[in-house]
Amino acid sequence: MLSSPLEQSILGRAREKGILTVEVHDLRDWAVGRHRQIDDYPFGGGAGMVLKPEPIFECYEAVRSMEPSRPIDEFIYMTPDGAVLDQGMVHRVSMLGRIVVLAGHYKGVDQRVRDELVTREISIGDYVLSGGELPALVLVDAVARVLPGVLGDASSALTDSFQDGLLDAPSFTRPAEYRGLDVPEVLRSGDHARIDAWRDEQRIAKTKSRRPDLLDDDRAAASRSAGDGDEPTD
Repeated sequence: MLSSPLEQSILGRAREKGILTVEVHDLRDWAVGRHRQIDDYPFGGGAGMVLKPEPIFECYEAVRSMEPSRPIDEFIYMTPDGAVLDQGMVHRVSMLGRIVVLAGHYKGVDQRVRDELVTREISIGDYVLSGGELPALVLVDAVARVLPGVLGDASSALTDSFQDGLLDAPSFTRPAEYRGLDVPEVLRSGDHARIDAWRDEQRIAKTKSRRPDLLDDDRAAASRSAGDGDEPTD
């Protein structure tokens, strides 16, 4: 599940350039017994299986020993009950040198792992997936985008949604007219000051309409003064 996305597109190019290093480890390599079991029934009963502590501790210690001169800055556990990932958190994680990401599974992980190893718990939203592999990929992809040199156009990441707390403005490309639908004149004007102002207005209006929780007091006031009820142009 993890190998193919890590080898393609932006992530693949980042790894080829040596900007980003990602190593995937299978916990079964540190499991014991004939069946190399990494999960077991929960003490006290209940539905589901829990990831065992032994393979996780031993995997972590093995990874740490691979580069003993480089400390592990964060041990991140992807879990539905973690702090919800946002762009600010992405930037903070991108500043770290070496991290371990544990993809949760089954009914979760033995609490001793969370108490002793995990330094940060992250969720990608208020819903539950079959495993933590996809959330781990989401984190890696989001972090990779903001690393210097990863994107061909460095300004692209600066205009992403959430980059400064606002959603992105509408985007248009050629043709200028299609089936009677025209690209806004301001975007074809060549007047970059007008274009920037238009995009700022659109970003605030879209954020107000769809994610008002992202607006601070100053932006909310600016949005109200621009006209209540205005919808962004999509």
